[in-house]
Amino acid sequence: MNAKNAKKAEADAGIGFGTAIRELEAILAGIEGEEVDLDRLAEELKRAAELLELCRSKIRKAEVEVSQIVQQIESPPTPAEKTEKS
Repeated sequence: MNAKNAKKAEADAGIGFGTAIRELEAILAGIEGEEVDLDRLAEELKRAAELLELCRSKIRKAEVEVSQIVQQIESPPTPAEKTEKS
């Protein structure tokens, strides 16, 4: 990864899921509406791929967190936890 890509990845890390989705939708709308200049098409597609990976990463992270929360809720309390609550 070159310095430019490293800076871009660092900047994207702070982008929220909703912001990334909106940007993806805008890129898609531009491509579908043939509003993107052919000279910029590759650049737009590259940005869309970056945003897609960012969104996928955030979804995977959320899935793990939700699974952990569900496990905590569904697991029976240990004897030590039962004693602490008494």
